[in-house]
Amino acid sequence: MPSSTSASLRARRRPVLAATAGGALLLALTGCGTSTPDAAAEPETTAAAVAEAFDPVTLDNCGTEVTVESPPTRVITVKSTATEMLLALGLQGAVIGTAFADGPVPAPYAAAYDAIPVLSDNVPGQEAVLGADPDFVYGGWESNFSADAAGDRGDLADLGIGTYVSPAACKAPEYKPDPLTFDEVFDEIREVAALFGVPDRAEALVAGQQDLLATVEKPATPTTALWYSSGTDTPYVGAGIGAPQMMLDAAGLTNIFADVHDTWTSAGWEEVVAADPDVIVLVDATWNTAAKKIELLEANPATSQLTAVREHRYLTVPFPAAEAGVRNAEAVVSLSTQLAALDPVG
Repeated sequence: MPSSTSASLRARRRPVLAATAGGALLLALTGCGTSTPDAAAEPETTAAAVAEAFDPVTLDNCGTEVTVESPPTRVITVKSTATEMLLALGLQGAVIGTAFADGPVPAPYAAAYDAIPVLSDNVPGQEAVLGADPDFVYGGWESNFSADAAGDRGDLADLGIGTYVSPAACKAPEYKPDPLTFDEVFDEIREVAALFGVPDRAEALVAGQQDLLATVEKPATPTTALWYSSGTDTPYVGAGIGAPQMMLDAAGLTNIFADVHDTWTSAGWEEVVAADPDVIVLVDATWNTAAKKIELLEANPATSQLTAVREHRYLTVPFPAAEAGVRNAEAVVSLSTQLAALDPVG
């Protein structure tokens, strides 16, 4: 069950939609929308009809009021989570540029993604953003928006460019999910779909993810886990209120750092050794692969004696799936499947 804090966050962020006949028409016109990642771009006539039927949306996003009078058509996405959200909603036709990819996109998204220009391998600067002439910028982190990055949100608004940050990444205490839940992830799907006038696609996508989560078989016996994100001398690990904790909970795993009130945290290897987790979840990033992490764990005299290391009890998660987004439910299923393969029945 979501916490009361999570419920209040959802209430705060919920879009204010005008209840008009246009709203009903919108649902009918977008009925051809699909939740599959490789959905083709909307036909022009459908996009035009959606825009005509669109009711303005206003929401409070990490403390910034966002008002959209018509569906954005020239969007820049920053971070894989933002890009994949729009691809999963079949909105690739509205994306004019992406930036700061955390890794390869899943195969079903590949064709759509390859057709979109990459503006930068990192956070794009204001010059690159403004040069692309967007009407909207969707970032995975609040830090994507600053004078030294894609631009200050207020300054971009003054130029007629709307902005949106993944609510899971909100930093202010009154907006930061505590803890993050799948309800929060699903709310983001619905918010983004509302901004683009395709609410039916959100419901189909959410239903698909809920169905995925319903297939997860949790371990029969208590199983502890370390979520190892990055770091060598000092490991950066999943803590008790963020996406790692949410996914470990859904997979039926007990996070050894669940009592740390943060999304991720720096820990000491001595703490990991003392906890001796049953399994280690390795975040596989291009700059710090799962294979490199295993080499480190097996070469370190202390960690080489961990039960999970001696028995090669490793689970992997691709970096783009390690942050809140549309890949989390699939990641939970993968963790469950990998764990079952380590502990075969019979």
